[in-house]
Amino acid sequence: MENILSIVTFLPMAAAGILALFLRGDDEAAQRNAKWLALTATSVTFIISLFLIAGFDPGNTGFQFVEEHDWLLGLKYRMGIDGISILFVMLTTFLMPITIIACWGVTHRVKDYMIAFLALETLMLGVFTSLDLVLFYLFFEGGLIPMFLIIGIWGGRERIYAAFKFFLYTFLGSVLMLVAMIAMYHDSGTTDIEALLTHSFSSDGLELLGISVAGGLQTLLWLAFFASFAVKMPMWPVHTWLPDAHVQAPTAGSVVLAAILLKMGGYGFLRFSFPMFPVASDLLAPLVLWLSAIAIVYTSLVALAQEDMKKLIAYSSVAHMGYVTAGIFAANQQGIDGAIFQMLSHGFISGALFLCVGVIYDRMHTREIDAYGGLVSRMPAYALIFMLFTLANVGLPGTSGFIGEFLTLMGIFQANTWVAAVAATGVVLSAAYALWLYRRVMMGELVREALKSIADLNWRERLIFAPLVAMTLLLGVYPSLVTDIIGPSVEALVAGHSAAVAEWSGAAYLVAESMGH
Repeated sequence: MENILSIVTFLPMAAAGILALFLRGDDEAAQRNAKWLALTATSVTFIISLFLIAGFDPGNTGFQFVEEHDWLLGLKYRMGIDGISILFVMLTTFLMPITIIACWGVTHRVKDYMIAFLALETLMLGVFTSLDLVLFYLFFEGGLIPMFLIIGIWGGRERIYAAFKFFLYTFLGSVLMLVAMIAMYHDSGTTDIEALLTHSFSSDGLELLGISVAGGLQTLLWLAFFASFAVKMPMWPVHTWLPDAHVQAPTAGSVVLAAILLKMGGYGFLRFSFPMFPVASDLLAPLVLWLSAIAIVYTSLVALAQEDMKKLIAYSSVAHMGYVTAGIFAANQQGIDGAIFQMLSHGFISGALFLCVGVIYDRMHTREIDAYGGLVSRMPAYALIFMLFTLANVGLPGTSGFIGEFLTLMGIFQANTWVAAVAATGVVLSAAYALWLYRRVMMGELVREALKSIADLNWRERLIFAPLVAMTLLLGVYPSLVTDIIGPSVEALVAGHSAAVAEWSGAAYLVAESMGH
């Protein structure tokens, strides 16, 4: 199918345009039409994206389904996917229909709500399919706007504060990335990402404000991109916007934020930082590894102290993203395989956990852990689903959570045994906070009068959870579904990185030898 990437990427935005232009009124019929159009558009987008995965050749480590057209001011509209990006495209198209179904109970400004999610899907897909720096930046930054509106209009009591904190944190980090992109264009003469992957940025040491910078231009560019991607992940200590955003966001907003938006940071590291600035990535890898280890332990301990279910799961997300960043900068096959697998797995599991919180919040209108207890006797189906995703979040063998954590820890162990030892404690701590949450909400006596009439999952909620359960278990017992696709691309990525670092190390050694003589 010609231009299939553009069709997949812009179909949701086209549906958003139809909604904005042609749907009038806010009565019950108009609300129902808006929901059905959004669900149809996201479902068709997913169906078309299946042709991408069907026609994808994992053995080809280059970009596939490439589209190129002249754009504004001599710039190129260029899109394509490889073994790393295709699964993030599939994750996005898979989760968005589920997210729309989860919005079914919304009654406030429904048309605008659906438009925001449809626009957000296009902007997220654009991040994973762009092969031009300018196009990537527009999609990357554009995604802030609908999520800002989703939190700020449909969020909780402190929604304005949380929305602005989310926007300012992520926008300010990205300003530095924009400066770096301009410098990259000045150095290379192109904004083509595929060409930039083969361009050698200077790694000669330089003096900046009297400070010697090892790795030279590569290090400066790496730090600028790091400022953006570290906030987006988010990494400790720039993670504080995430718990506030999650707590105030509506359930569907939290699902998209945790399951897809956070993955843009990890994808950015894999697409830009690691392959384009290999020397800087090697020099600064210990910094990332230790920041990741601190994040895993610190945010797991903070999660143990939470009284709000959403905030606990938000801190859990920061801890799990710590495994991702450590796996990427372990710079080996197992680490990066594990990091990508962990991001995909976390998309299903964290999205499901926020949906689990949404189920009981819709009934009781509180997320306080102390407001619950003994729900297993009234909601057995819900208790089963919640237990499955709790155990998957812990990393129980047989679930996708185990594969991601195990592979990343293997990769980290090869790179730095001390970091691996610290990171491994996160497995124990995650069991502590996740099972503690489950016991307090689900187990014990049903003593609160308000809970005695609470209803179990309805058919719509069961429909939402079914595909998430299926993917969590399928990837847990058949991980090669993912690793066979990403393996060749990751292998080429690691080989290119290692060769560049070896060449730089050899040149640095020769310089040192000549200076010594």
